[in-house]
Amino acid sequence: MTKSRVVITGLGVITPVGHDVDTYWNALLSGTSGAAPITKFDTAGQSVTFGAEVKGFNPDLHIDPKESKRMDPFAQYAVAAAKQAVRDSGIDFSKCDRFRCGSIIASGIGGITELQDQHRRFMEKGPGRTSPFFVPKMMLNAASGQIAITFKLGGPNWGVASACASANHAMGTSLRTIQYGDADVMLTGGSEAALTYLSISGFANMGALSSRNDAPTKASRPFDKNRDGFVLGEGAAILVFEKLEHAKARDAKIYAEVLGIGNSDDAYHITAPDPDGEGGAYAMRQALKDSGLRPEQVSYINAHGTSTPLNDKIETAAIKRTFGDAARKIPINSTKSMIGHLLGAAAGVEMVATVLSIRDKVVHPTINYETPDPECDLDCVPNVKRPLEIEYAMSNSLGFGGHNSTIVVGRFRE
Repeated sequence: MTKSRVVITGLGVITPVGHDVDTYWNALLSGTSGAAPITKFDTAGQSVTFGAEVKGFNPDLHIDPKESKRMDPFAQYAVAAAKQAVRDSGIDFSKCDRFRCGSIIASGIGGITELQDQHRRFMEKGPGRTSPFFVPKMMLNAASGQIAITFKLGGPNWGVASACASANHAMGTSLRTIQYGDADVMLTGGSEAALTYLSISGFANMGALSSRNDAPTKASRPFDKNRDGFVLGEGAAILVFEKLEHAKARDAKIYAEVLGIGNSDDAYHITAPDPDGEGGAYAMRQALKDSGLRPEQVSYINAHGTSTPLNDKIETAAIKRTFGDAARKIPINSTKSMIGHLLGAAAGVEMVATVLSIRDKVVHPTINYETPDPECDLDCVPNVKRPLEIEYAMSNSLGFGGHNSTIVVGRFRE
């Protein structure tokens, strides 16, 4: 069976450094951090008091106010980003077979804001006062379902949860869905709104977060020797994946081609990565194999790059396992250095950055890189953006649960 070619025709984002693609991209290129003291809730008693919030977001500018009240913030972000992506793509779903158009959207946690709010209401007022909208707001598949309702999409539709690898898994599944003929168009990516008092305390108590409360913008420092944890972020990225023939028939602009996906699991520990990096390396090798590429053809890697002591060291080892001596010649960077870790949405916002890097022939910096770490000795594009001709690029995501997922994209060629 000949697989269909799949291209990206639309992009949409809601992020801590911008609520549209241009603002987001310009912030990344300028090295702007979105980390700051938390304003969404009282941080009294918390050991970590900062994060990368989505600031100034008004859901009513994107969604009918009556409907937005029935969505957790993570679903609001997803619908707002999806509307941007659809508008950017120029697609008119009323002219498409709606059962050939679908949506697969990731989230690591889903509607935790709603969960917190309703738990508090239950404890204070009793079970009779729990909202009837609690379940449909909290459920992880609410984002994909709300997007389907918004655009009347009747095709494949579900949510994906695999921690920090979630959005790569969603995009990879969307790729396969089109490649093997089950859809022509898929809205895909991830959304997360887990910057809550419960999440912050949980991640902080397990030692995953940076504790630089006095310097939030300096806290996320992937590959730097003095990194001490990630910065929790929030937001969404939705991309339009489209069968090439379908895109060409409507004369769509094409950002890039999605070439392959590779997945694996460390099967080692629920939160710590396998020390030898073999699981991550296997995912990268499988993505290259699926893409039909040789390692030396990759000219850029958007790294998972969380800024945790273990992740950055082991991802470095995995890249070396995959690329050998060529690893030191490939620029890698971490989008998380500026927007924090968006958990289930991370791979989506990073794919947008990867695609724009191909388009504009430039890669954004990894900010806050001050002290080299001999165990993270690859070229992480420190502190300043860099011009770069990119034919093929790779984006890595490595999640709790041992999940590893890598996607390869390339400049579109006829």
